[in-house]
Amino acid sequence: MRARAILIAGPTASGKSALALALARRLGGALVNADSMQVYRDLRIITTRPTLEEESAAPHLLFGHVDAATNYSVGRWLEDFARALRDVEARGLTPVVVGGTGMYFKAALSGLSDIPAAPGEVRDALRAWAQDKTPQELHAELAARDPDTAATLRDTDPQRLLRALEVLEATGRPLVSFHGLRGPPLLNASECAAFFLAPERKTLYARIDARFEKMAREGAIEEVATLKARQLDPALPAMRAHGVPHLIAYLDGTLTREEAILRSQLDTRRYAKRQFTFARHQLPSFKWIAGETPLREVEDALSAAARPTSGTG
Repeated sequence: MRARAILIAGPTASGKSALALALARRLGGALVNADSMQVYRDLRIITTRPTLEEESAAPHLLFGHVDAATNYSVGRWLEDFARALRDVEARGLTPVVVGGTGMYFKAALSGLSDIPAAPGEVRDALRAWAQDKTPQELHAELAARDPDTAATLRDTDPQRLLRALEVLEATGRPLVSFHGLRGPPLLNASECAAFFLAPERKTLYARIDARFEKMAREGAIEEVATLKARQLDPALPAMRAHGVPHLIAYLDGTLTREEAILRSQLDTRRYAKRQFTFARHQLPSFKWIAGETPLREVEDALSAAARPTSGTG
């Protein structure tokens, strides 16, 4: 199929990366990351970023290119993604965009709300004020000042709550008032082949649990210890990657190793459930792949799409 890009989405531990790498090797492609945690260079193990061996098998872009101290966002990713697309296409390769962050795919296909960036002094002042606040306290503050936006956000998401407060402080307008204003999309869905891996839930959850135990044995705890030593703002996205807060609690002595692993597994399973929900409602152009042989199913779909249709008359 002469697709401008192949998009591979799916929940964590669904086998996206292996499928994308296999496709890139067969089709002459390059992998472009669409996972909001795999952008961080500090978090190779706990985010299951591709290994050095896997990265050597095909070009990989936007993996591990951001420092954990950076407050990376969808808008920043779109800027990086636009450059990556130009780079891959200039090399005559097919972009194979892979990741579990549905909002990245939605932004690439639909454009992003045109929300002004908050000035540095506003952002810094708000983050200093919020340093000792719980997410629930941030939500209460936002609800008092901007109830419409607060109603759209969970009281467990400090990053988005802070972003909403920043926009309100900088512009005097609720964040939701900007949602109808979108920039042009970088990709047209009709020019892409898009797939969402959807393994059976019981199987997926077993993979998630086994994978986290394996990560804990193979360096995730040491990786988080190195990150903890940097004493970064706990509200930063990298500090909230699945497993990081609980492993920090273990390193601080407030959780046992077993408790930290169990809580991390539970958080990750809940996140996988949200990934299914987001894709179902927000990624309508994606074909769901539920079988045990996703590579064959994707190749069959690409072959079927490439066959000429016969007309009449």
